[in-house]
Amino acid sequence: MDVDGSKRVFQRLGPSSSNSNTNSNNSSFNKNKSQQVCYHWRAGKCNRYPCPFLHRELPMPPQQQQSRMGNGGAGSLSSKRPYGFADDQANMPRRNSNFNNTWGRSQGGGVARKMEKICNYWMQGNCSYGDRCKFLHCWCTNAFTLLTQLQGHQKVVSGIALPSGSDKLYTGSKDETVRVWDCQSGQCGAVINLAGEVGCMLNEGPWIFVGLPNIVKAWNAQTATDLNLDGPVGQVYSLVVGNDLLLAGTQDGTILAWRYNAVANSFEPAAQLKGHNLAVITLVVGANKLYSGSMDKSIRVWSLETLQCLQTLTDHTSVVMSVLCWDQFLLSCSLDKTIKVWAATDSGNLEVTYTHTEEHGVLTLCGMHDAEAKPVLLCSCNDNTIRVYDLPSFSERGKLYSKEEVRCMQLGPGGLFFTGDGTGEVRVWKWLAEPTATP
Repeated sequence: MDVDGSKRVFQRLGPSSSNSNTNSNNSSFNKNKSQQVCYHWRAGKCNRYPCPFLHRELPMPPQQQQSRMGNGGAGSLSSKRPYGFADDQANMPRRNSNFNNTWGRSQGGGVARKMEKICNYWMQGNCSYGDRCKFLHCWCTNAFTLLTQLQGHQKVVSGIALPSGSDKLYTGSKDETVRVWDCQSGQCGAVINLAGEVGCMLNEGPWIFVGLPNIVKAWNAQTATDLNLDGPVGQVYSLVVGNDLLLAGTQDGTILAWRYNAVANSFEPAAQLKGHNLAVITLVVGANKLYSGSMDKSIRVWSLETLQCLQTLTDHTSVVMSVLCWDQFLLSCSLDKTIKVWAATDSGNLEVTYTHTEEHGVLTLCGMHDAEAKPVLLCSCNDNTIRVYDLPSFSERGKLYSKEEVRCMQLGPGGLFFTGDGTGEVRVWKWLAEPTATP
């Protein structure tokens, strides 16, 4: 960590792109204000009109062609994801050294909160107050509109997948089934009965991976290949792809790795990563590193090259439920009611640069961009709500409500967004260009 006056200077988690501003081109870059993002707009408080700087993120890079495994049974695993923040860190421009100082600084240092509460009687269909009710008669405020509700699962939805090149949506549940939905009609076309609870799901190209007790199932939506990956001990809670490896976090605290063999059309065991002493709940890949969050309250940082643990983060005081990469930052959430923002110092170690506190435990994080390409964070809390925040200011954009807590969120194409809650219901949302209340 460098010290510049009283300011900490943090380095990126990911490599800078070719158009990142370095010391050699800072002067020329600063002259072109029309290509810079407004510092005050980022913090939610620009009052200049017209403003000489951009009031939106720089244009996102075109979606890179994913390297696919299973194109007729061939190919390789890729760590590139089609949606979300994990890809951004290698493509977004480098921030200046005091960028991290804008975390949570909007509204004079506070977080703008909306105190709306959804009407319990309206949810049950029998509110007698109608429009006169002082509570909300809608499933969300601002940000999104509810397109449809998919009902069929009997227990909490724990996985959602949209395989590449398919018009089907796959959802998994603790009711030991995977349901296949037609994306055009919204109808359930098939129910796959499994011999255990679904702990998580992941799609990579045409492949769909399902975490079950003591096994990972792999299906190829294009070739109908059905494989069983043995090795896990207990429930598989998390799955991720990185450096041509499929990685699974398991109940006994081990992270298992498989490598795809295109010739044999099979997944071969590659490694076992040990260090956590309780279940690994969440995994994410960024900057050629693997980040794992566990019930043991810690986050471990692993090298994807050597598969060795580089650092253990112990700032959370309860279960680490979700980790997410965005630009040069790692975000993590916990049942300790906090979201922590981590940044790498010159030494390469991560330190907490900002802590956002919620009123309830935080279950999962999901990142996306709004209609103006501004980064937005979605945080599911155990009060049955999802908070929608601007980044990095943590100014609240709106809320989504559910009958029970949301354990699973997944992004889709064209501004679509999927949630699965404790009742077994899957909801399809779409980002709104203009914020309005949605019935």
